Amino acid sequence: LRELIRGFLLSGMPCPSSCPPGLLALMAPGLALMATFSLPSQAGDRRALPVEKSPGVKGRTLILLDVNTKSPVRIISENFLSLQLDPSIIHDGWLDFLSSRRLVTLARGLAPAFLRFAGKRTDFLQFHNVKNPAKSRGGPGPDYYLKNYEDDIVRSDIALDKQKGCKIAQHPDIMLELQREKAAQMHLVLLKEQFSNTYSNLTLTARSLDKLYNFADCSGLHLIFALNALRRNPNNSWNSSNALSLLKYSASKKYNISWELGNEPNNYRTLIGRSVNGSQLGKDYIQLRSLLQLIRTYSRANLYGPNIGRPRKNVVALLEGFMKVAGSTVDAVTWQHYYIDGRVAKVTDFLKTRLLDTLSDQIRKIQKVVNTYTPGKKIWLEGIGATSAGGMNNLSDSYAAGFLWLNTLGLLASQGIDVVVRHSFLDHGHNHLVDQNFNPLPDYWLSLLYKRLIGPKVLAIHVAGLQRKPRPGRVIRDKLRIYAHCTSYHNHNYVRGSITLYIINLHRSRKKIKLAGTLRDKIVHQYLLQPYGKDGLHSKSVQLNGQPLAMVDDGTLPELKPRPLRAGRTLVIPPLTMSFYVVKNVNALACRYR
Repeated sequence: LRELIRGFLLSGMPCPSSCPPGLLALMAPGLALMATFSLPSQAGDRRALPVEKSPGVKGRTLILLDVNTKSPVRIISENFLSLQLDPSIIHDGWLDFLSSRRLVTLARGLAPAFLRFAGKRTDFLQFHNVKNPAKSRGGPGPDYYLKNYEDDIVRSDIALDKQKGCKIAQHPDIMLELQREKAAQMHLVLLKEQFSNTYSNLTLTARSLDKLYNFADCSGLHLIFALNALRRNPNNSWNSSNALSLLKYSASKKYNISWELGNEPNNYRTLIGRSVNGSQLGKDYIQLRSLLQLIRTYSRANLYGPNIGRPRKNVVALLEGFMKVAGSTVDAVTWQHYYIDGRVAKVTDFLKTRLLDTLSDQIRKIQKVVNTYTPGKKIWLEGIGATSAGGMNNLSDSYAAGFLWLNTLGLLASQGIDVVVRHSFLDHGHNHLVDQNFNPLPDYWLSLLYKRLIGPKVLAIHVAGLQRKPRPGRVIRDKLRIYAHCTSYHNHNYVRGSITLYIINLHRSRKKIKLAGTLRDKIVHQYLLQPYGKDGLHSKSVQLNGQPLAMVDDGTLPELKPRPLRAGRTLVIPPLTMSFYVVKNVNALACRYR
């Protein structure tokens, strides 16, 4: 009888005349809860279909959730969640500290992943094949170039050279303190450049490239290096001489690197007063591909691009010109997205469903162009961040920013975007995952949970539940975001066939979810991520199932302990939170095999 009632509740069908006597009385409370419902065919589509509401239902919310376990709707890259480092770390000195054991430990936690070395200063970067120019570096003032500090950098480099394999350093506290002071002053210089859109040239030495590659290699990350595209010949074609010098040096060291050319080419007119159209950019990429094929180490290296900005009309035209000429030359098509201007952001911005939904339209525009010229070509979103202009302190580096980040991951995966590159792992602004004390921020812990629990196979969800009555003149948008994947094969705590749900609750009230169908009566492990401390949504610390998260020591990340829930228990999602739920032993056909 219970199964019969459940069947009617899920289907929304009226009870036939053949119902047993008394069944209608038993079903009445459940039918009332089905006043409105939605049954999407694909993950991420949960728009409510209005149905007449029973008079006895007020403010209650019951959500019945099932997952299609037979086959995935999408399969994304194992490196789906990847990282970016901005070339500004050369300017502010942080590149010299990438060998820190603590930073390497934090980066290893997010492997496997790509590490993209690119940003707004990509097209002002020059390679210089010298080994140790430590004492000749310029900077903002004499106070930050104390002899002891410079000598410490040199001694650290010499010590690293003596190590075999991964080169890991333990920097003295005083050395890190001097570096933070230097970086703080350089931060003002970098912001001034960014707001004025005028950038000074940067020099990448052979020593610096060695440090960058050592960090990527030791962390289990695959380096993607973006070459300077603004070195132009008089006829506006790309001048590849400096790039060739960098390629030859990298090849001599047998560095395994993938390549890009330029960053946001749609902005070149504002940077140098001269534009590069899509057709010319495509020719430049073909030239780079030919260059790579001449160097044995990189004859089969991957090439990604064109890394355009937000797909407005002129940018779409640039992409179309590029795809006509070089669509088959690149291994994936790339673009960037920032949600908010970091100079005017407010905490309430991160809770707006309209903001969360802005990415969907951009995905469709990019997919339309790519599929017109190279159907099936992989698409990446690079340089993604909550805010532009370097972010805002206590906002883009706070717990609140996680709503945008987790929804971005879910939305991109469900729509078939193969890789998303987060800007930035360590940066001068406030969009980063790790701060300048090398402490992980909320988005780092969110990313770590995602890496540990989420596999590349995306599953369709089916939801039935009660929605709030619509107000006249207002669009109903879903404040409860639910995504489902096969559980990561790399997580040996769960057998293959398990499923992971991740849920964003933007409501200011708790929501209850009852697992149905194939998920019914299964043991569930809860990973509930909440802000820690008195700052609430502004907090830069988080707790997992009530326990604050912090590194054990420089070489050890904490154990991410779940809270087991008994089989059949209703999931209670607290207000304004993000959570992961592993449904164990589902034996899902879609998740049994890699």
